[in-house]
Amino acid sequence: MDANTIYERLAACSLQVDREGAEKLSVYHRMLLDWNTRMDLTAVTEEKEMLDKHYTDSLMPLLPGLLPFPVSGKVIDVGTGAGFPGLPLAICCPSASFTLLDSQQKRLNFLDAVISALDLKNVTLVHARAEDGARQKELRAGFDLAVARAVAPLPVLAEYLLPYVRVGGACLCWKGPSVMGEMDAGSRAARLLGGEVLSPIPCPIPDRDWEHYLVPIRKNAATPKTYPRRAGTPSRSPLGSSASSD
Repeated sequence: MDANTIYERLAACSLQVDREGAEKLSVYHRMLLDWNTRMDLTAVTEEKEMLDKHYTDSLMPLLPGLLPFPVSGKVIDVGTGAGFPGLPLAICCPSASFTLLDSQQKRLNFLDAVISALDLKNVTLVHARAEDGARQKELRAGFDLAVARAVAPLPVLAEYLLPYVRVGGACLCWKGPSVMGEMDAGSRAARLLGGEVLSPIPCPIPDRDWEHYLVPIRKNAATPKTYPRRAGTPSRSPLGSSASSD
């Protein structure tokens, strides 16, 4: 997929990405296809679908007038996988600093190769589980924004993300239609963690019938030191649900 195809598709979706950013996304895409032949990075391999599901979708927070994005702040992508949404955002927001966190070193090896190939100076990689990383002094409450895409239900995401965010910052969760059934439990979990779940923002992609949302969680108060709980506990016993031990 060449840079011009990426540039034109993003422009058609009202995403204002410059030619240099489109070229870097094209290099990233070629490397993703190459590495995916040797390791499991993405199950989506049809190019037009990849363009929208990976790059267009990752960049939706940059839509004009949608929500304020910290273009010069500190962002962490928790459970980044093959780099979505954090790496496309880092490519297109060079004045912001990004930390990409994942529990699998092989994924970080791929991302390190992409970062080197693109000479990105605004990206740092961290090898850790979400719960463990949030207990590291240099990461806890150290970010303006925490993001995650296709990682977990909303109550679990709240516990993964809110400990990383400073008071006054926010989390941003990429979700599908199932989020409507997660809002009540997600809101209860967020309150325990010092946050407030705001209304889901519809993010339709032109010519696609996908139902995509961005769900902001505002950080109003410090997260209690007891959170996040031990690795694996948030997913087994989500806060805000009847099965939770909170």
